[in-house]
Formats: sequence, structure tokens, C-alpha cells
Amino acid sequence: MLPPGMALACETAGAVKAGRDALALVVLGVLAGAFIAFGALFMTVVLTGSGELPWGVARLLAGLVFALGLVLVIVGGAELFTGDSLMIVACASRLISPAALLRAWALVYAGNVVGALGTAALVYLAGQHGFAGGAVGSTALAVAAAKAALPTVQLFFLAVLCNALVCLAVWMSFGAGSAAGKVVVIVPPVAAFVAAGFEHSIANLYLLPYGLAIKAWAGPEFWAAIGQTADAYPALTAANALHNVVVSTAGNLVGGSLLVGAVYWFVYLRRRG
Repeated sequence: MLPPGMALACETAGAVKAGRDALALVVLGVLAGAFIAFGALFMTVVLTGSGELPWGVARLLAGLVFALGLVLVIVGGAELFTGDSLMIVACASRLISPAALLRAWALVYAGNVVGALGTAALVYLAGQHGFAGGAVGSTALAVAAAKAALPTVQLFFLAVLCNALVCLAVWMSFGAGSAAGKVVVIVPPVAAFVAAGFEHSIANLYLLPYGLAIKAWAGPEFWAAIGQTADAYPALTAANALHNVVVSTAGNLVGGSLLVGAVYWFVYLRRRG
């Protein structure tokens, strides 16, 4: 499918999403939050012990496996807030009202929060942080602490760039005619944003709470295994985690809706009729 057809498909998809009942949107949002968390979990495992690799190679591997999350969302048919930033196309074409757009975003986001937090809780209860002699938990703590320490302006623009790539992946998936084709077009942009260190709000809703849970509740045997204490992660606090999620959500919304959705609507759909 060529870009004009992709624009029409995106527009139609946005209208369909907005027309779903509230419960369906929330449940599909829960699934997407969990799917993105699975990608983040996979990334954490792959980064564990990768210090022997060049930094860029390790980040590339992390990005390739993190792409599992968006593949599950798109091919599995869930609703992800960051990808649904493209619903701005349907709103700009007046197929849905601004109120319907905000309703859908709010319900999907709420579902994403539940799915990501629920997965973080399950993974913590499963004791995965103790794997590899605590190395997996140490990696999770390092990832979460780095995110929690990001200053506001940098975090915002890292999030803008992140969702531009995520929404480009979703946009290109409209042009793929098979599940395999969708996977092929999704993986490179997602791998790129992870490798580049950009910020994805829904992934952070898993990574930050998981890191906080380890810091707060991991037993002394875990800290002894990794040779550290919870005091080694001063930036990893609930307040900093909330700051990250709020700012990255705003940045993701700008990057997806304005830099991708609005631009493609302007090019391909604004002059119809």
C-alpha cells in the first residue's frame, strides 16, 4: 500500500478505535501495557552481562528484542497510547470529535497503566530479579535509576523523538499486507529508538515501578549477591519516577500526534473534497 492509502487506513483505524466501548478500550489497553512490559523485560535480560560488548552493539541488541512489545501490540490487536497518537489523523479529518479522541486516549492510557504495573508486580513476585546471581535485578535497577535521573527538558525531547519513531513504525504497518510484513516494518524503528536511548512512557511504567519494587523489597541476600545496597540508587524514587512518566507522556504525545500524524494528514488528506 502506498502512503496515500496508508493515510486513509490510518484515518479509518482512528475512527474505529474511537467507536469502541469503554470497557473494550480499557481491556485492549491493559493488554498493550503488558505487551510493552514483556518487551522491556526481554530488553533487561539481554542487557544483563552485555558490558563486555561495545555500547552501541549492546543497545542495538536491546532494541531488537524490545521490539517484541510493539509487534505483540500491532499483530495481536491491542491498544497502545503512544501508537494511538495517530488518531489525531481521524480527528483532523473530522471523522471523530476532539472529545471522542480524548476519551479514547484516556481509556487506553488507563489500561496501559494497569497492564504495565500489573506485569511489573508479577515479574517481581516471580523473583526474576534474583536470576543470574542478582545480575538481572542489578540491570533493572541501573536502567530505572538512569531514567529517574533525567532532567525535564532532556526527558521531554527524548520522548518526542521516541514516539516519532514508534508512530512511524505503526504508520508503516498500515502498508503491510501480512503479519510477517508488519513485523519487518515495526522492528527497525523500535530498535532505533531503544538504541538511541529515547524515552517511551508506557515502557517506563514497567521499568520504573519494577526498579522501585526491587529497591524497596528485595531481601538482604539479593543485595549481598550484587555487592550493593539500596542507597546506591538515590535518584530512584517514586517522585522521580512519576516525573519521568508525566514528562515522557507529554513528549510522546507531541512526537506522535504532531510530528507524524499531523504531518501525514497535512500532506495526504487535508485537500479532499
